[in-house]
Amino acid sequence: MVNVANDRDLRDVELPSATAATSPAVRELVAGLSLERLLSLPSLAGARVATTVADTGAVLTRASRLGGPDAPLPGCAGHLVVVPADVLAQHEAQDHDVVATLAAAGAAALLVTGSATASTAAADELEATRERAALHGIPMLVLDAGEPDAVVTEVLGALLDQQTAILARVDEAHRILVDVVLAGGGLEDLCERLAGFLGGAAMVTSTDGRVLAEAGSEQALAAAHALDCFDRTGRLVTEREAVGIRPPGTPSSGRALVRIVAGGVGHGLLAAFVPDRSLTADDVHLLERAATVAALAITKEQAVSAVEGKYRAEFLRDALAGRAGAPAEALLHAAALGWDIDRPLVVVVAETDEDDEHTSRTSEEVTDLQQRFSRAWSRAMAVRDPRAPVMGFSQEVVALFAVAADADTDTVMRSVGEVVRVVRGDGGGGRRTFSTGVSRPVESPADLPRAYEEALSAVSVGRQLNGDGSVAHFDQLGIFRLLALVPDSADLRRFVEEALGPLANDDVPEHADLRTTLSILIDTNMNVAETARLLFFHYNTLRYRIAKLERMLGPFTTDPQLRLKLALALKVHQMRGI
Repeated sequence: MVNVANDRDLRDVELPSATAATSPAVRELVAGLSLERLLSLPSLAGARVATTVADTGAVLTRASRLGGPDAPLPGCAGHLVVVPADVLAQHEAQDHDVVATLAAAGAAALLVTGSATASTAAADELEATRERAALHGIPMLVLDAGEPDAVVTEVLGALLDQQTAILARVDEAHRILVDVVLAGGGLEDLCERLAGFLGGAAMVTSTDGRVLAEAGSEQALAAAHALDCFDRTGRLVTEREAVGIRPPGTPSSGRALVRIVAGGVGHGLLAAFVPDRSLTADDVHLLERAATVAALAITKEQAVSAVEGKYRAEFLRDALAGRAGAPAEALLHAAALGWDIDRPLVVVVAETDEDDEHTSRTSEEVTDLQQRFSRAWSRAMAVRDPRAPVMGFSQEVVALFAVAADADTDTVMRSVGEVVRVVRGDGGGGRRTFSTGVSRPVESPADLPRAYEEALSAVSVGRQLNGDGSVAHFDQLGIFRLLALVPDSADLRRFVEEALGPLANDDVPEHADLRTTLSILIDTNMNVAETARLLFFHYNTLRYRIAKLERMLGPFTTDPQLRLKLALALKVHQMRGI
């Protein structure tokens, strides 16, 4: 009997490196027992492959013996089914298509024993069976002599040794991965070890699919990211990907995902992508063991980050409130925390659109969503600028965004917009919509309180103008930021109704068109020809509309004060929630 556990390839104390070629012996261990290794068993000495398919790469999970025509067919999915030649003849005599039956049951291979002592008729039946096996694509082995029970016993023993070796290897891998974490390694080191063991690429993602760590060759990583399970932002679309093993032979059988869970709380996913084979249940078992190690690394990192985050949050809160001390002192304190604020910055405030103070969610769910929101911003900013301050406060996340000294508003908004798109992704993983406000640039920590107020105003007014999910710069708000300072929206509503009269509502469909005409007339400084061109109206049609507007609102074409009043009313009407 072959003692797989004593193979020399299994005695190395380290896992293969991510850059080295994966050991075939290791890959076989994970994949299962092949016919090629089966043929080396003593009881199968002299066995030959009789079918033309000669699929010696088939994987066996069990072995069983086929009884006579009256015996029940054993469950044989993945089995080597041993059939004595005389028993095969009995089935054929009763018109039993043994090969078709075994193929339908998922048998991995067929072994016919005692063919040398079979009769001439049995030999003919053996040839017919060989042809059917080739037709069904089942490897068929023929053994002229041999005891069927001895073959089954030895095959089962080899499979038991195989499983023992797999468990020993998984335990060894688990020990090595734990040692990586205990030695101070992180998720990147863990992924590197796992990619070396399985081949291909390994990744750790957040619960919503953001890649936290990855390892593997450049080709393996590129092939993994090109799969349809990643969106255009590089996020693993976890809501469409099942965890666990995939059916072999399918397009997705070369990847597997397992959850990283600690204390009943999900911390993310561990994924493996192997391009040249199907991942097996043994691979998934190894991934599950590695996921427990990843949970250890994540919880350790979270414990350290919680302490560091407490001090960072306190400093940033003080800086935004003007309590961080003199600028030189604030710069030194920030540098000690790993932040660089000695450069031109804008304050970016991202605030969730859902009101957490009036929600049906539980406090635990709200806290989890807010932490996820904060982590998404931290990761997105870390890719762009690892030394940029980013912290979450209640419903908002505040980031100090470095900009070029000569950057204009459009350039700043493009840069901020790129990070916003990364955080939003495709809206998966339970993420909520959020609005973003951007301040004017500041040169000194002493100006951060002013910039923070500007960013808050940009969030509030931007949401009023453009709805949830808006991205606004303080300089783009214009007169709206003054209107937003009016505390009582009822006063603004009364002003709109008094100024616009019937045009303040949409009871009549024509009112919206008339408001548009009035707005463009005011924007063009009462240039009738230009307004007609912009609205695609005939000149006389526009003159008729102007006369109608003056009957409803008064002589705004000749009264500049009335025009100012109407312009303000139109701006207020444009704001939401008024």
